[in-house]
Amino acid sequence: MSVDVRAVTESEFADWQRALRTGFLRPPVVTDEEVADRLANVDLARTAGAFDGGRVVATFRSFRQEVSTVGGGSLTADAITQVTVSPTHRRRGLLSRMMTADLAAAKERGDAIATLIAAEYPIYGRYGFGPASWGAEWSVDLRRAGLDPRRSGRPEDGGRIDLTDADEIRAVGPETHRRLAGVRAGVTSRSPRDWAVGTGLGVQSEPWREPYYAVYRAESGEVEGFVAYSSDEKWDDAKQPVNTATVRDLVAVTPAAERALWHYLCSVDWITTVRSGYRAPDDTLPLLLPDPRAAKLLTYADMLWVRVLDVVEVLESRTYPVTDALVLDLRDGNGLAGGRYRLDASPEGVSCAPTAASADLALDIAELGVLAFGDESAVRLARTGRVEELTAGAAARADLLFRTPLRPFSPDIF
Repeated sequence: MSVDVRAVTESEFADWQRALRTGFLRPPVVTDEEVADRLANVDLARTAGAFDGGRVVATFRSFRQEVSTVGGGSLTADAITQVTVSPTHRRRGLLSRMMTADLAAAKERGDAIATLIAAEYPIYGRYGFGPASWGAEWSVDLRRAGLDPRRSGRPEDGGRIDLTDADEIRAVGPETHRRLAGVRAGVTSRSPRDWAVGTGLGVQSEPWREPYYAVYRAESGEVEGFVAYSSDEKWDDAKQPVNTATVRDLVAVTPAAERALWHYLCSVDWITTVRSGYRAPDDTLPLLLPDPRAAKLLTYADMLWVRVLDVVEVLESRTYPVTDALVLDLRDGNGLAGGRYRLDASPEGVSCAPTAASADLALDIAELGVLAFGDESAVRLARTGRVEELTAGAAARADLLFRTPLRPFSPDIF
C-alpha cells in the first residue's frame, strides 16, 4: 500500500501528535487538553502527515515567522518545525515529499526564506538550507571568576535591577524582544502564545517550575533588558552552598543592560555557578569577568538554518558597510532560487537583479543564506570548496560586504 502525504484533518490531529512524540522519543501519549491546546494554535493547512493504512508515520508543520536581518530589517519566513519520520518508515523519501511540497507553497506565497532548527546536522543541506547562526553556552565558576564578593549586583551606570513576575515580563518582554531584533540579525519573532507558554501559561510540555524574573531599567526608567532564571538548592558536605543558576531567557538591547544583568546573576548569594543558556557566540559574558577562564564553554553548535527562496529580497533586506558590486552564480538543485545575480551595495543603499554578466563567485543557494546573515567568511567557504572564486579577490571583497560586527543570533528553538 502506498504512503499518502497530505494535510492533517482535525480528527487526525491526535494521531499526528502521537506520531510526533514517537519520532522525538517521547511517550506516545497525548491528553485531550494537550490536543485541544495545540489544535487551537496550528494551521492545519500547513500541518502535513504521511499516512500508511490510516496510521500517521511522519509529521511536518510550518508557520509564518519574521526574522531580523543585518541593519534592523526583517524577512518573512516559512518556519519549519515538528519534522519526524517514524522508525518503521525511514529512508522512504517521506521527508523529501513533505519538504518539497512545503517549500513550493512557501515560494508561491512569496516567503523570502525558510527556516528551521536542525535536530541533526546532515539532513537539511540537500534541501538548500545552511546554518546561518550559531549558539554557545557557558558555565561560569563564580569562585574563580575574580568578582568582588562584596558587590551588591547594583548597576554602576545609574540604572537598576528589579525583581518582577511573569505578568510584567508578558507586558514589557515583547517590545524589548522587538528592539533586540533591531540590533542583531537572526532573531526570530515570538507569538503571543510563545510569551504565554514561556512564562507558565497554557499547556506545558514539561512540568512547570516558576523561575525568577528580573528587569534592567536605564536611568531614564526605560526597560532595556530582562532575565528569567532558575536555581537548584544544593549544599556540600561542609555545609557550603553550591547552587547553580540557569538562565532560561535573557534579552538585553544595550551593552549596559547586558553587563548589568550578567553582573546581577553573578552576585546572587549562594550561587556558585551560572549556566548561561544559549547565547550568541560573541556574547560579552566571559569578558565581563576579571578571569574569563572561569567561563567554560559547554556548547558551540549551529542554531538557525536558512533556505533562501527570494534572492533579491534577501540581499536587498540588509545593509552593507562598504561600496562594491559582485555577480553571484547561484546553484539550486531544487530549482527554487538559482540563477545569476548582480549585487550593487553601499552604505547608502542596495540593489540586486538577475544578470547575464560573468560571475565573480559561484556557490550553492545554501551558502548564500549563510553569507547573507553575516556570520560566515566567504574566504573560509572558498578554502573548503563551498564557494568557488571565479574572479581573483572576490571572496575577500565578499567578506567586506557581508560580515558584521555582531554575529547573528537566534535565541529561540521552535
